[in-house]
Amino acid sequence: MRMLGIETSCDETSAAVVERQGTTWAIRSNIVSSQIDIHREWGGVVPELASRQHIRDICGVVRTALTTANVELPDIDGVAVTQGPGLVGSLLVGVSFAKSLALSLSRPLVPVHHLAGHIESLFLEQGDDRAIPLPLVTLVVSGGHTSLYVVRRPGSYERIGRTRDDAAGEAYDKVAKLLGLGYPGGPIVDKLAARGNDQAIDFPIPRMTHADRNAPSLKGDLDFSFSGLKTAVLRRVRGTVEARNVGSVSSAVAVEAPALRLDEAEIADICASFQRVVVDTLLDRVFDAAERFNAQSAGIAGGVSANTRLRADLATRGQHIGLPVFFPRLSLSTDNAAMIAAAGVRNYEAGIRAGWDLNADASLEL
Repeated sequence: MRMLGIETSCDETSAAVVERQGTTWAIRSNIVSSQIDIHREWGGVVPELASRQHIRDICGVVRTALTTANVELPDIDGVAVTQGPGLVGSLLVGVSFAKSLALSLSRPLVPVHHLAGHIESLFLEQGDDRAIPLPLVTLVVSGGHTSLYVVRRPGSYERIGRTRDDAAGEAYDKVAKLLGLGYPGGPIVDKLAARGNDQAIDFPIPRMTHADRNAPSLKGDLDFSFSGLKTAVLRRVRGTVEARNVGSVSSAVAVEAPALRLDEAEIADICASFQRVVVDTLLDRVFDAAERFNAQSAGIAGGVSANTRLRADLATRGQHIGLPVFFPRLSLSTDNAAMIAAAGVRNYEAGIRAGWDLNADASLEL
């Protein structure tokens, strides 16, 4: 099975060719055109700019993916595309292109959930489904999503926890903006955290004790919340500034230019302490879930899985209790089309096809 994948859910335009034979996977190509430089100027992703750039990039990205894979369009067995969730304008570019391509080639059109793609990146990384013992508890953590799933068999995803407010990656971006560090915040905070004392500040560790009214079927104690932690960082910055006799500082001023009043060591300590709490919060839920669901392995996927401390602590804690742990290489951690193609193969094998009326769904549920 040779699948062409197309991913345009946010600010990366990506196309890939992935092959599957039996239980083994092969990535023939995985081309990503990032828009970070475009959106950095604005401190975050601007949806209209993102969708316009997808239109400019998608033909060239798909052509490069095919050339790199050394295949022609007629060699493709199917076209997989991210249907959602994501920015609706961005999603529409990929969906419209995939529909046109599949129709012109008389090939199946396969819709894919973006988070399913991130989960499948773990199997892609290993290259063989048999390499990951099941059940697998996996955390999908990115700028827009923080969710916990159990995979009992390949292609089956049961959500057991999710964030109730900010996603972890979103919290990183907001704290980076608060400290005047730039965008995207995750890599910057991660780098500065390595220079700081992670015990310097006793930030609160958020814990849920009740079910979410929006998901009453879940117990709720495996859910996440990062809004309180973000507020604790703001209060720390504001308190430090005011303690230096600067006077009363409005939240607007504290958010816009606190770096003018904090030295490098203080910023590094804030980053390190903040990151410690985020990583401990994420991994506590992962290993609690692994014990509760009798998981035989654990994994993390998504853009924030590139975080150095998250990877190191996952490996250390897994080794300590004898639980195999998995995470994808950096090129498969951020949004990419190889993972979408892999999830498309799963859906294809399950008999899932899309009609020519397929539409983007910005809030698609998995």
